[in-house]
Amino acid sequence: MTVLWSTSWVLIKIGLQDIPSLTFAGLRYTLAFLCLLPFALRPHHRASLRALPRAMWLRIVALGVIYYAVTQGSQFVALQYLPAATTSLTLSFTAVLVAFLGVVFLGEHPTALQWAGGALYLVGVLVYVGPAPPAGGRAIGFIAAGVGVVANAVSAILGRYVNRSDALPPTVVTVVSMGIGAALLLVAGLTLQGLPRLSAGNWAAIAWLAVVNTALAFTLWNHSLRTLSAMESTVINNTMLFQIAVLAWAFLGESLTWHQIAGMVVAGAGTFIVQRRARPGTATDLERAASDARESV
Repeated sequence: MTVLWSTSWVLIKIGLQDIPSLTFAGLRYTLAFLCLLPFALRPHHRASLRALPRAMWLRIVALGVIYYAVTQGSQFVALQYLPAATTSLTLSFTAVLVAFLGVVFLGEHPTALQWAGGALYLVGVLVYVGPAPPAGGRAIGFIAAGVGVVANAVSAILGRYVNRSDALPPTVVTVVSMGIGAALLLVAGLTLQGLPRLSAGNWAAIAWLAVVNTALAFTLWNHSLRTLSAMESTVINNTMLFQIAVLAWAFLGESLTWHQIAGMVVAGAGTFIVQRRARPGTATDLERAASDARESV
């Protein structure tokens, strides 16, 4: 699944040459929603949805707006202005932010080692970016990525809160929230950016991202979380940082300097430390949220 998600970054960068960012994101997630919709229309799922309290509906709507409309939209915009590897590194701060938001929203306090991991991540980013401040389009890209980090962290906490209630299966939560966010993305994209003439290759990329890298990958990932511990899913998810860098070098011609490679390794180590379990055999809401947050694109 992480290989599929990593290839998404390459396909998005290529697709952004012809498709506006918000329209691209809206088309992808709308099609993915349509693929997953039959799972939510099963009789017992419909009954659960009808019996859902209003407060839970509001949380699911908020999840759709924050996680899909804001998070995914900002990430597509960031990829329009930044290299894939740089965007991936910036968005990996989500796991660190989730750990600190967990203090307020989940009542789970980071350990001293996790605080050290957060500091190590920041050191890695500073090494990667270097002393020169971003300018022009890069500044826009970093702003969009920053919005994506905050929105992704908030949605990870909210998603764990919604899913731990057991009111709805995770698949139904995903389908409903995705449908809400996808609709907002598509309307915003068509209104602000329009729909250009798309080639067969453009539609093939959208279909692959929607059906394989979203509908299939998220379904299989939710299935894998039945057996994976928080630590195991964290280790697997963190490999995306390096997979994306390699794929971007191979298919997009994005080369990395030695100081960028060193910064990426240090930052990756920092996010790994932040997401480490405090006790063997346990998986807290905070750790699950940090792991879930890595499912960015």
